[in-house]
Amino acid sequence: MTAKHQGAEAAEADRARLGLRADCGSCFGLCCVALPFSASSDFAVTKAAGQPCGNLQQDFRCGIHAKLRGSGYTGCTVYDCFGAGQKVSQVTFGGRDWRADRDTARQMFESFPVMRQLHELLWYLTEALALAPARPVHGDLRRALEETERLTLHNPAALGEIDVAEHRHTVNELLLRTSELVRAGVKGRKKNHRGADLMGARLRGADLRGASLRGAYLIAADLKGADLRLADLIGADLRDADLSGADLTGSIFLTQMQVNAARGDAATRLPSSLTRPPHWRA
Repeated sequence: MTAKHQGAEAAEADRARLGLRADCGSCFGLCCVALPFSASSDFAVTKAAGQPCGNLQQDFRCGIHAKLRGSGYTGCTVYDCFGAGQKVSQVTFGGRDWRADRDTARQMFESFPVMRQLHELLWYLTEALALAPARPVHGDLRRALEETERLTLHNPAALGEIDVAEHRHTVNELLLRTSELVRAGVKGRKKNHRGADLMGARLRGADLRGASLRGAYLIAADLKGADLRLADLIGADLRDADLSGADLTGSIFLTQMQVNAARGDAATRLPSSLTRPPHWRA
């Protein structure tokens, strides 16, 4: 594949990602209402599903957005709807406010979690299509992307009938194949820590190039200076993991919310599509 072709595919992926990023200004604060949370280290209070957060203002903005971490709402800073909020608000319900009537509210709150899962799959499929080594499965990935997009356009009743678990399983098989193709570029035997309990693990300076860390529990793990290039991090729990000086260049399926949940510094290297969280050390 030519450099020009690669550049075109990267540009296409960047455009696709824009529609998979939360646009809170086009949403009716659905994540602040539809979802439940419990008082914990992530949330200062307990809130039931369908109950508006006490910090939600009349214009659907968060009253403490600039100081969520200091106010005990760290969980909000690591949540991402992948653009599902604005999709439900502006497309599924055509701009109807959930405050208009009780039935609309119920349907919106039921639709949002389904849409969020579908949009998360869209994000992963978009990422996979931007990976040149996965070209042998690009056709299948694109078909899965189109099917997932079609599902997101269902009406509320049809959304509720989708077997999301089954669809996720189908997509995951393609993402696994994508991972294998990409990580094959790393020579030698790759570490397999899929689903491993690595909470608090001492992995400082570890060579994890091309490793599978799918669904691994890396909570508070010491990954300072670790080499995570081309590692598969889909679903890995990086809460409070120390990524100071770590190299995550080219890591596969790493999301912004995973990065936001971790700790890092100016020496941490991230994929170009992700941004350095403001709470990281300079």
